[in-house]
Amino acid sequence: MKRNIVITGGAGFIGSHVVRLFVNKYPEYNIINLDKLTYAGNLANLKDIEDKPNYKFVKMDICDFEAFYQLMQDEKIDGIIHLAAESHVDRSIKDPFTFAKTNVMGTLALLQAAKLYWESLPEKYDGKRFYHISTDEVYGALSMNHPEGIEPPFKTAASSEGHKAYGDDFFYETTKYNPHSPYSASKASSDHFVRAYHDTYGMPTIVTNCSNNYGPYQFPEKLIPLFINNIRNRKPLPVYGKGENVRDWLYVEDHARAIDTIFHEGRINETYNIGGFNEWKNIDLIKVMIKTVDKILGNPEGHSLDLITYVTDRLGHDARYAIDSTKLQKELGWEPSLQFEEGIEKTVRWYLDNQEWMDNITSGEYEKYYQDMYKGR
Repeated sequence: MKRNIVITGGAGFIGSHVVRLFVNKYPEYNIINLDKLTYAGNLANLKDIEDKPNYKFVKMDICDFEAFYQLMQDEKIDGIIHLAAESHVDRSIKDPFTFAKTNVMGTLALLQAAKLYWESLPEKYDGKRFYHISTDEVYGALSMNHPEGIEPPFKTAASSEGHKAYGDDFFYETTKYNPHSPYSASKASSDHFVRAYHDTYGMPTIVTNCSNNYGPYQFPEKLIPLFINNIRNRKPLPVYGKGENVRDWLYVEDHARAIDTIFHEGRINETYNIGGFNEWKNIDLIKVMIKTVDKILGNPEGHSLDLITYVTDRLGHDARYAIDSTKLQKELGWEPSLQFEEGIEKTVRWYLDNQEWMDNITSGEYEKYYQDMYKGR
């Protein structure tokens, strides 16, 4: 079956993995990568597929309702996978207006354009799908009632040995929203708009909330690529507070597989949580990265531990996130494929083997090159 699918934010970290997966797996689909190419959008992430006949890049701001509505008509779009978002919590604390504009108004522009176009067709919403990717941060924070960790209540084939849970509670699809940062508040609002378009207009929507992603092509302001690069260059590793905050980590290619499964098989008007079943305290994660980078670089064990630098904690820093993905496992058969230690080693090796990519990002060269290429388009 031929499909015409827009993937927003497709030049970003998660988006580029989703675009690559769909382009390679579904040669009969037309895949349109729509991205504004802000600081985190990098078309170098997709050089390996840019000449594929079923791939097209369109530079566009998701807030531009008229342009997106025209694109829907021109390309006869029947599926939208919406990943485009401002996503860095620290940036949202400094500049909440940008997050509200992109994450809320941008999502609303996409929804309204899709509604108007699909309702104009004879078949209307039949065969259409608007899939919105969100975050576990909309749920707020979980308790740390087992700070030393306990045996987790659920495991997968990829669960690491000694994997711990740091509390008895988890984020479920039914967990009440309680966002604590401007970023998570903007994503919570966009989630509500997506569900409202289903309830009000009957639009076929799906929402997923995922845990922290890691892997190749992540913008280096994020913890894992930032610290890999800092270890390589013997720079400080800034750790918020005491490093006790807990996050659930998911390898990005596993997330892309989940998105593929949910887009094709997920039930309309459902929410699915996507998690790695993989809780780590920040300080423990950092020590694993140090050990892995030092090993690969041939440094003595513990060589880079002295780079750890404790800094003032982030405002409103949530103590713990942990997702229960049981619904996704039971309904659609998805689960993570990599143990965390495998994923971290694979990730570290990618960044160390792709130092030119990292250096182009940190120098800003990537942005100048692609902005010049698409200037005026």
